[in-house]
Amino acid sequence: MRKPDATMLNWLKNIITPPIFEDEEKSRSAFYIHWIALTSIFTLVVFFFARIALGNPPFGFANIILLVLTGILILIWTLTKYGAVRLAGYIHISTIWVASTLLALNGSGVRGTGFTSYFVVMLLAGLLLGVRTAIAIAVLSILSGFGLAYAETTGVIIYTPGAAYEVAAEATFLFILSTTFMVLTITSLRNALNKAKTNESDLEVSNLELTKLRDALEVRVQERTASLEKRASQLQTVSNVARSIASVQDINTLLFEIARLISDQFGFYHVGIFLLDESKEYAVLRAANSEGGERMLNRQHKLKLDSNSIVGYVTSREEPRIALDVGSDAVYFNNPDLPTTRSEMALPLRLGGRVTGALDVQSTEANAFSEEDIATLSTLADQVAIAIENARLFSESREALVESQGTFDKYVKQEWSSFSKQARQTGFVYDGKRVSAWDGNRQPDQKRNIVQTGRLSLEKVSHTIAIPIKLRGQTIGMLDVRSKSGQREWSQDEITLLEAAAERAALALENARLVESAQRRAARERAIGEISTKIGTFSDMNAILQTAVEELGRRIGGATEVTIELGEDDN
Repeated sequence: MRKPDATMLNWLKNIITPPIFEDEEKSRSAFYIHWIALTSIFTLVVFFFARIALGNPPFGFANIILLVLTGILILIWTLTKYGAVRLAGYIHISTIWVASTLLALNGSGVRGTGFTSYFVVMLLAGLLLGVRTAIAIAVLSILSGFGLAYAETTGVIIYTPGAAYEVAAEATFLFILSTTFMVLTITSLRNALNKAKTNESDLEVSNLELTKLRDALEVRVQERTASLEKRASQLQTVSNVARSIASVQDINTLLFEIARLISDQFGFYHVGIFLLDESKEYAVLRAANSEGGERMLNRQHKLKLDSNSIVGYVTSREEPRIALDVGSDAVYFNNPDLPTTRSEMALPLRLGGRVTGALDVQSTEANAFSEEDIATLSTLADQVAIAIENARLFSESREALVESQGTFDKYVKQEWSSFSKQARQTGFVYDGKRVSAWDGNRQPDQKRNIVQTGRLSLEKVSHTIAIPIKLRGQTIGMLDVRSKSGQREWSQDEITLLEAAAERAALALENARLVESAQRRAARERAIGEISTKIGTFSDMNAILQTAVEELGRRIGGATEVTIELGEDDN
């Protein structure tokens, strides 16, 4: 047997397959019109040839109506295929209604199958074109029924019962249309039910996905909330640590205080602070809080600035680094002084665009650090770097101040020693009646004690009281008060008066020394100027030399001999 040609099969499939459009309602209407049209065409063609077989003329009135209806149905099918579904629906319903009316006029009127088919037309109109069209068809059918009844009553049409086969044929056509409508309706309802079930299943799946999404969102919200709370707590801890270390000025004390505070506040079992050496080749451990860290400090632990250690990596690359107890990072956890380390994070201590050291924190828990911790602890590292720099600057300033104070004290001591040697009189005594020059008659041990200690030497009940005269921390003299009546008790007012007098005397003496020193300097400069002026008036070498020795000898005075000799020293 010859197999059907593929082209023929595709052609038949294209005819039978209803069109599908983007609009779901349009596709539904096209589906009904397509199948009703095909079913009606097939039925009318069968009726046409059946009537001819029963002896009816091929082009009789009834057969012509069948042919016209077939042509109209083919037009409707074509319009549906090309997307004019609404127009095809109107033509289809109108054609069936008109055909039913003609059958009623040509047949048994309101008693025949033609009038009964109005019900099928009305249902089809509702299915294909909506409720309004169905109502319109119902109204037209009612009016048509009354019109047929009036025409039959007035004799316009005469009731002529048809042959049995013709009535059976009309009933068969009506049953076919009704059955087609029922099948389409049931199919539509079944499809709607299946679609509803599918939608319900999809809805359940969607609800399940939404539930999972909601649960996942809640978990993310909880995780995010916990992360924010952790970050807020860390920032508060950073603030507390920064506030605590801001008041520490000694750098050694500061470094150990930083290590202790960070360990206590963040719960790290080891915190180490490394600072770069002067050559910028090694990071030297300067402070630590753990027992292992103390052992490392005792052996002056230091790390080279390379990638062989976390601290070396951070200080050489100038970027933070986290090492976890997994993979290649575990090679860093080989320090015998810190055997329980499972996570480590090091952060560079930056100051003014340069790295001055590293903050190394270690935990006994695996995966204890995350990328978010870097941002928080980097802020702490910046605060630590600033605090260390401030302490260093303060220490240097204090050392410079001590050095300058020592230099100044030495200068003051030398100046007053020189001033005392040049002074004609270094002290005076008031004996209750008159003031006389001091002859140096004082207990040597007491004077030496006052000058060395620079402190007040007295007892509440004593024969004498000695007040040091101090200038900028240096004792330049002594105020000595003796009781002529022997032992007595010195009141606090008397002591305060003596101290105030000693203080004012020190300032006045310093002012006097400065004035006298300035006067001597001015006299010296004036003498130099006068000598230079006299020497400058001569152009003869001998006159210049004679004038120079004469003026110098005269200015120096006393039994002095001044000699000027030209020539190189033989020695």
